Amino acid sequence: MPYNVETLVVGCGNILFKDDGFGPSVINALEEYFADKDMPEETMFVDAGTGATHFIFTLPDEKWKKLIVVDVVEFDAKPGTVKIFSPYDMPKGVYQNAHTWPVEEPLHELAKDIEVVIVGCKPKEISAPDVEMGLTEPVEKAIPEAIDMILKELGV
Repeated sequence: MPYNVETLVVGCGNILFKDDGFGPSVINALEEYFADKDMPEETMFVDAGTGATHFIFTLPDEKWKKLIVVDVVEFDAKPGTVKIFSPYDMPKGVYQNAHTWPVEEPLHELAKDIEVVIVGCKPKEISAPDVEMGLTEPVEKAIPEAIDMILKELGV
């Protein structure tokens, strides 16, 4: 299994649809952050794009102890607000990615065996189906806060 580590940080989203690219953008920023620092042991960063639901969350590795999901989440807040969620904060059938695949159900299943944390950012605009690359200003400015939350979750 290619994700044979204890902690997996997964950026979800589609960079073609404005703020939906938040997860992959955070993963890129984390990789830059650790370019000249030691990575936490047994940790991997994955830009999963829109494939996390099918290719990661449904194929867990027995070595996993913690999964940190980074994505946009619709919740009552100003755009760019970052918050930590439990998978159980996401009602079944409501939290879906841009391709309407339910994300919360495999996360609920994973949470039975491992710790699952969602670092979610309130989007300002998701342009789907229109292609508009680049994050909106409030979501772009939220990346450092998301990184701080992830580093704390990693114990760094």
